Amino acid sequence: MRVLLLADNLVGWKVTEHLAREGAEIVGLVTHPPEIANYRDEIVRASGLDASRIFVGGKHMNSPEFVTSVSALRPDVALSIYWAYLLKPEFFTIPPRGTINFHCSLLPFNRGKNPNVWPLIEGTPAGVTLHYIDAGIDTGDIVAQREIPVDWTDTAQTIYERMAPTFIELFQETWPKILRGEIRPAKQDGAKATFHLAKDFKQLDEIDLDKQYTARELLARLRAKTFPPNPACFFRVDGRRIFVRVSLEEAPNEQPASRAPASIATRL
Repeated sequence: MRVLLLADNLVGWKVTEHLAREGAEIVGLVTHPPEIANYRDEIVRASGLDASRIFVGGKHMNSPEFVTSVSALRPDVALSIYWAYLLKPEFFTIPPRGTINFHCSLLPFNRGKNPNVWPLIEGTPAGVTLHYIDAGIDTGDIVAQREIPVDWTDTAQTIYERMAPTFIELFQETWPKILRGEIRPAKQDGAKATFHLAKDFKQLDEIDLDKQYTARELLARLRAKTFPPNPACFFRVDGRRIFVRVSLEEAPNEQPASRAPASIATRL
């Protein structure tokens, strides 16, 4: 099977390594621009491709010229791994077997931006999903997924960090089934879907010292914004912004009889 990769981050690197190790026919690679790319050099090396088959992605990817260049590679399937740019039908329909996206949530929960944050704020499940890209945002049929448990000691950072090894393991288990044509895609349950924009995350930034929060609400917000070196929550006092994060650890040798929900809402 001829594979086109749109790859970034640690997961993009490790998936590329795995495909190369398994003898997959990688016919092309699209990377993020160098100024925003993560692990770009490692991904390029792992792909084993010459420069003529390596492209730099961006908003121009849906242009006729770029689509023509990628179509010439004749990929059977494309993998979109931690990809930052919206793909339009003229691009994601190039491979006859579709374009599979790696999304950092347990779809249909937490479509859109910052999916590692909302399990802490809204009580939705956390996880990772492989799904086909369609014309919506994270709405395509599910190929495979795995839930990630959320604990009271978790922050947005710890949830995000567990996603990478979970994704790598899930892909390694799923890829042989893709090759054998054994995937039976599952429709998403739109009635359970949640969706967030970047502005929703922005609304978590400031703690109003004159507003009343429950302890659960305040802890959830602080945990959701604890992901250094990214900006934390802040409050304003005397014309200054004071940033605040949390550090959470469980007392040793204490095992609760049952675990309380680790977020504001009861999990759906």
